[in-house]
Amino acid sequence: MGVSNLRVGFLVNPIAGMGGSVGLKGTDGDLLYEALRRGSKPVAPYRALRFLKRLKELTNDVSLVIPPKNMGLDYVRSFFTSYHLLDVDVGDTTSREDTLNTCKLMMEEGVDLIVFVGGDGTARDVYNVVRTSIPILGVPSGVKMYSGVFASSPEAAAEVVSLYVKGVASIELGEIADVDESCLSSDVLKVRIYGIAKVPYVKDLIVPSKDFSSSDELDKEEVAEYVVSNIIRPNTLYILGPGTTIKAIADKLGINKTLLGVDAVYNGELVGKDLSEHQILELLETYSPAKIIVTPIGRQGFIFGRGNQQISARVIRTVGKSNIVVVATRSKMIGLKALRVDTGDVELDKELEGYIRVITGFNEEYIVRVVSFS
Repeated sequence: MGVSNLRVGFLVNPIAGMGGSVGLKGTDGDLLYEALRRGSKPVAPYRALRFLKRLKELTNDVSLVIPPKNMGLDYVRSFFTSYHLLDVDVGDTTSREDTLNTCKLMMEEGVDLIVFVGGDGTARDVYNVVRTSIPILGVPSGVKMYSGVFASSPEAAAEVVSLYVKGVASIELGEIADVDESCLSSDVLKVRIYGIAKVPYVKDLIVPSKDFSSSDELDKEEVAEYVVSNIIRPNTLYILGPGTTIKAIADKLGINKTLLGVDAVYNGELVGKDLSEHQILELLETYSPAKIIVTPIGRQGFIFGRGNQQISARVIRTVGKSNIVVVATRSKMIGLKALRVDTGDVELDKELEGYIRVITGFNEEYIVRVVSFS
């Protein structure tokens, strides 16, 4: 059964995702100021506009309840003429208190669903108010998105809302997860589950939370041995994405790679560590040819756009689709029907679609489809 005139609370964390391209692991707390110092530009506004544009195309049977300024109104009025504007004070630089206050007012207004644009930090803030009283849905715009409440893209989020209105989407439970920011400076990934939220679910449009349980050390060693023996060549720049499988390759090369950052290797030497997008582009002006080596985020399957935004659309275009190398353990690939991309560049996402080889062992590969939901 569908939901007539669905009341949707819509809010944007305008600073979400700003740390990604400049090599930070988030924008919580003082990291925002560091992101600005490094020249980061807003990501969330563009993703909010993509969501709203597609939502407008799909359905008119929603009633939006929104905060003012850059937390909602600035984007909504580009596509919708009718909405309910909340009486909440929003500063020029928003904070988690703004998100909490907005969600409290949305609950008082009796919304049926809250859609937020942000990352795991925003998901936590929304969940702290909503709990399991109503469903929530994330439009992905963070640096790290490990929670199971996010759609695969802004357009996919709009599809989910439209299908929820039509009664097609089911209500499932999704984990609210976030990393311990205090451990990131030590290059340690420590993730905590903060709760379980209700999520409007449509298969292939909602991304599961990241799997942190698998070790697969022998598989990683086998992948690393094959890559070092058969893929790595002299006089080529290798841009190494984050993750334990990529770190196993670096260890095999004798390189002290960051676990969560993007590093660069040339002729067996580390020529860049924990790089930003700008620093990668500078290296690409010096070194040629170049290849990108990445591994998908477990259970989610993203090879670009989650946790490695430094490898931006511009970087990928410069290196070229044919010079992308994907590696993964066997157990990770068994659980994945496809790989995903969400670079922020809709045209590039479409270009990356198709089939790609994934190295899963010594002389062992999977042929896997790459999809986007732009």
